[in-house]
Amino acid sequence: MKFDFAANGGVFLEAIVTTLYIVSVALGTGGLAGLGLGVLLFITRKGGLRPNAVVFNILNVLINFFRPIPFIIFVAAMGPLTLKVVGSSIGTNAFIFPAALMVTFASSRLVEQSLVSLDPGMIEAARSMGASTWTIIRTVAIPEALAPLILAYTFLFVAVVDMSALAGIVAGGGLGAFALSYGYQRFDWAITWITVGVIVLFVQSVQFLGNWLARKALRR
Repeated sequence: MKFDFAANGGVFLEAIVTTLYIVSVALGTGGLAGLGLGVLLFITRKGGLRPNAVVFNILNVLINFFRPIPFIIFVAAMGPLTLKVVGSSIGTNAFIFPAALMVTFASSRLVEQSLVSLDPGMIEAARSMGASTWTIIRTVAIPEALAPLILAYTFLFVAVVDMSALAGIVAGGGLGAFALSYGYQRFDWAITWITVGVIVLFVQSVQFLGNWLARKALRR
């Protein structure tokens, strides 16, 4: 069966825009919050720039608690909080809220791991020169960990694209909902596979860009 663009093209393009909106907002807000949490984990851990067992353990337990939860269950569990924050538990924004939270928890751990892998000698050298904690993070830790951070966020992009396919469970739209409603449920395999192709194109393009940027960061 051929893809009827005249009949489904408008909905298909709308689904693409919705997916891009979900991914960009969830990754942008969650990724930024996760960066802050990851840095906080890095500086408060034992042997860190500002060791604080209480703060570190609270964050560590919080992240470890939420991160393993299957995302579809997480969306349902966050329903009451989503309703309070967004004003609705149905729709695109109602899906973005739990997605951004999950990205926050996932990215914070990736950021921490990227920073922990740095050579401690560089951090100590900066401290011995009297650099403040913020200066060390901004001018030493983040720049030196830039390549693995880029790859980590590239991985997160792929994960968020995967999550966005579940937006249909709360009437959030997107390519996943389009493929299910217009492809699978109508036995229109052309629509299903074209949707898969678009998603693969998204992922491959961003993966290529992320790899290229990471190589550039390593060569600087």
